[in-house]
Amino acid sequence: MSAALSLDTLRSQAAGLNFRNQAFIGGRYVDAADGRTFDCISPVDGRVLTQIARCGKEDVDRAVRAARAAFEDGHWSGLAPAQRKRTMLRFAEAIEAHATELALLETLDMGKPIGDSTRIDVPATVNVIRWYAEAIDKVYDEVAPTAPNVVAMIRREPMGVVAAIVPWNFPMIMAAWKIGPALATGNSLIVKPAEQSSLTAIRLAELALEAGIPEGVFQVVPGFGPEAGEALGRHMDVDAIAFTGSGEVGKLLLRMSGESNMKRVGLECGGKTPHIVLADTHDLDAAATAAAWGIFFNQGEVCNAGSRLLVERSIKDRLLERVVEVGRKMRFGDPLDPQTQMGAIVDQDQLEKVLSYIGIGSEEGAKLLLGGRRARAESGGFYIEPTIFDGVENRMRIAQEEIFGPVLSVLTFEDLDEAVKIGNDTIYGLAAAIWTSDINKAMHASKKLRAGSVWVNCFDGGDITTPFGGYKQSGFGRDKSLHALDKYSELKTIWIELH
Repeated sequence: MSAALSLDTLRSQAAGLNFRNQAFIGGRYVDAADGRTFDCISPVDGRVLTQIARCGKEDVDRAVRAARAAFEDGHWSGLAPAQRKRTMLRFAEAIEAHATELALLETLDMGKPIGDSTRIDVPATVNVIRWYAEAIDKVYDEVAPTAPNVVAMIRREPMGVVAAIVPWNFPMIMAAWKIGPALATGNSLIVKPAEQSSLTAIRLAELALEAGIPEGVFQVVPGFGPEAGEALGRHMDVDAIAFTGSGEVGKLLLRMSGESNMKRVGLECGGKTPHIVLADTHDLDAAATAAAWGIFFNQGEVCNAGSRLLVERSIKDRLLERVVEVGRKMRFGDPLDPQTQMGAIVDQDQLEKVLSYIGIGSEEGAKLLLGGRRARAESGGFYIEPTIFDGVENRMRIAQEEIFGPVLSVLTFEDLDEAVKIGNDTIYGLAAAIWTSDINKAMHASKKLRAGSVWVNCFDGGDITTPFGGYKQSGFGRDKSLHALDKYSELKTIWIELH
């Protein structure tokens, strides 16, 4: 999409979109078996975009049967790696060719700024699919170091039918993190998008079929967690669940696995990232900018958002002044405006949840420095100002519970050991960041912080080559990198004795 496109042009293009709103099962769009639908409400202005198929157990059964049949016939699972690679590269090209359409769908459906959808979400989705396509014929099986009369081969094989349950905050990217490795390893895949943001997943299924991915190999069953999600979690013929979302739902999926067929479960369940700034930081302006963007990017609806800013007491006032200034200058407004940097909260429920936590923060004694109110209510959409609390103690709910909104809690510490202790004092362990000019402190902290990713003198660093996932109640299993292939593969040992 050209950067020169105006708000009026984008609104015109959005008005002309064709919203795919059915389930995609067995290579075609179908209504829910019982005909039910649910409203797809845009957080941009509160209007209903379309009615989406509300899938239930019968629809999940249909999708699983189609996925199993596709897996067993071998048209995908039995392809030579080079053939799967070519098809997935065509899939990436198809996504790229429909970049404008997909970016508009993402923004209208979820509320993120169109600039983020075009510069981040669509290109990242293309890159993920392309990267895993290229990896297909570069991952080798193994031969074990056995006695001379034995050949022991260790082979990766696809699991079978995989269900991916993905969140609403990065609908395409989070789906791609599962689509890429699941398809690369030869599985059949069923995606259950979040009911708040189903449109891009539904469209991706059609593009996958057009690219040559066989019928039944990539399917989408939109609907609600207690219906479609639970049906997948309890299904006796689903071999694995890959989930990104809340810890509450992650624990339910673990229980469902144990109560059904012990399907493999991979979980990424959120975080409460400590963003630590030491007094010896060489560039406070860079740290302040990173701290502000670390919580206000994507409206704070980011699992690894830097929601706890931990600052060494001697520099707290200087740093916080800069963070507040960045927050004040953030371009906040219509998500379809190319100049907007911070858009809408995904829906009314999430808006009320975030506002409730802002009220809790004030009741607990934290000092509100910036924002804290609903904004742009006249638009009909769901908007909250960038919000900063000072004087936060780590025992407070706003410091311990995942808010998933643009709310920053500022805490202070006296030395590095205290900072690490506060940073680790949470049920989560997804990510952490530290700013310091002392490499010894950086290495000490990165070893002691109990998190799946630790960023030094930056925030949210990484690319598709590095794994992403957490410790503790942030879940287990990794997305991204070659390590993600482990979630979707079975290891088989073939032991041959020679005579």
